Amino acid sequence: MFSSAVASIQPRVYVPDEASGTVVVIDPVTFKILFRYPVGASPEHVTPDWDLKRLYVEAAFGGRLTVIDPKTGKVSGRHIVPGPYNLYFTLDGRMAIVVLDSARSGVEYGGQKQLRFYDRRTWRLIKALDVPYAGADHLDFSADGGFFLLSTEYTGRVVRVDVKTMQITGVLKVGGNPIDVRLAPDGRDFYVANQGLNGVSIIDATHLRQVAFLRTGRGAHGLAISRDARRLYVTNRLAGTLSVIDFSTQKVIRTWRIGGSPDMIAVSPDGRQLWISNRYGGTVSVIDTRNGRVIKLIRVGGRPHGLAYFPGPGSLSLGHNGIYR
Repeated sequence: MFSSAVASIQPRVYVPDEASGTVVVIDPVTFKILFRYPVGASPEHVTPDWDLKRLYVEAAFGGRLTVIDPKTGKVSGRHIVPGPYNLYFTLDGRMAIVVLDSARSGVEYGGQKQLRFYDRRTWRLIKALDVPYAGADHLDFSADGGFFLLSTEYTGRVVRVDVKTMQITGVLKVGGNPIDVRLAPDGRDFYVANQGLNGVSIIDATHLRQVAFLRTGRGAHGLAISRDARRLYVTNRLAGTLSVIDFSTQKVIRTWRIGGSPDMIAVSPDGRQLWISNRYGGTVSVIDTRNGRVIKLIRVGGRPHGLAYFPGPGSLSLGHNGIYR
């Protein structure tokens, strides 16, 4: 299930440290830190490009995307892009979508123009879209790629945006502080982690309505789908726990205490490990997906955020820290 584009690439885990403005590169076999290098102020996520040929680091305060060559694991270039907090790609690979968190970007980066659509190949700005709800954060696409659902952390809303017209077509208030977003494997529902409400909202993708809410733990934050597409992993950042949701029953089937302040999740290619950044602990936890046991705690320092395990199975990347199709 690996693309030919990544056939010769050695697996690495890339961890952005927003405190020091660096990326830490880890060998996932030995758990050893291989490199640490500067990438600009406040790097938030490491994102595989749509065609899997490069990685981008979003330096929100540095105003740039640092390009990493996955064959060497080192920096190969950069693009000047105002205030990038998160990065995604349309299903056809034509456009890159940069998310600007308004609480971070402010007037300097365009106020409420929190979504910027670029030509993915040239990085020419196509459109800057006003999102009148503070805290644009994470998104995921519909099954056909025709629209995406965007969380706005500070106003408790999720926003539907049409890809072709680059316009908002719907808004749903869920309350709390919605953070990470994932489309269910069957394409029917979006799952939205809500840090303020301590659980996960299930949103009907067609009708944009909440059909259920699952309580997971304090500070529900990051999401990742298991390799067999049966389960959803949820980090509960304030509780120091990891919850597991069964897609078929839409129930929380277990919650493990893993410690730390678990934030974003990267799934190993074989599905046996979860790599989780502890945002306020300066560490990365490696978790056994069978029992929630902490296999390894790697000290990276600072404030590690949106780490990526690369390469992963899939023919293309839709962005964030590795949403593959």
